[in-house]
Amino acid sequence: MAEIEILRASVLAALGEGGAGSGVDVVGRVCRACVRLLPVDGAAVSVTVGTGHREIVYASDAVSTALAELQFSLGEGPCFEAYAAGGPVLVPDLAAGPQLAWSVFAAEAVAQLVAALFTFPVQIGAVRVATLDTYRSTPGSLDAAELSTALQVADIAALALLGLRDGGDRWLDGDGRWMDGAGMRFREVHQATGMLVAHLDLRADAALARLRAYAFGHGRSCWTSRPTSSPCGCGWTRSSGEDDHKGS
Repeated sequence: MAEIEILRASVLAALGEGGAGSGVDVVGRVCRACVRLLPVDGAAVSVTVGTGHREIVYASDAVSTALAELQFSLGEGPCFEAYAAGGPVLVPDLAAGPQLAWSVFAAEAVAQLVAALFTFPVQIGAVRVATLDTYRSTPGSLDAAELSTALQVADIAALALLGLRDGGDRWLDGDGRWMDGAGMRFREVHQATGMLVAHLDLRADAALARLRAYAFGHGRSCWTSRPTSSPCGCGWTRSSGEDDHKGS
């Protein structure tokens, strides 16, 4: 049996068993298999929760995590394009390719020594719920067979995510608790967004954009800052453990 079919069967078996086996760990199994099956160096799955809210379910390595976090902080990147358009976003040469709609993210990704990006929407039925984001450190395209495999992996990722959804807008680990560990990384950002919505009478997307603008303007990521008690959200403190930026 081909590895892709073995992967599909193992995910279906985990869903049938329920419990912790149908949680974040099975999504991780899909990401790790993606790296084995395709000429990529890393893979991540992130779900979309409400307007502009994304959560990393699993990332196979540090670069995949950094790319997912960077897209969340900037509010741009291939994951947003793939999710909105409903089709793959394939960039075989990030440095030499055409001008991209997400040029700020592209420049930051190149600085992470990322040379190519391949992102795929993940759907449960007719509803897009997540993206499968992959990268490689050398330029190169996916051939027809590899693209077919990637689309199958995205479908299997959708199956894996069924073990995390409670039937509504919440994403739960296999034991019924909110995703933790790899998941719900941006919980405090969403809470801060809610504070701005309440205090400044902003739409959720406008509040999140304000947080992103502040973080980007101060050379920080959204999740390394949080608002102080100031109701306007203009005062910020560093999260515990964050080092001070030092000038040269």
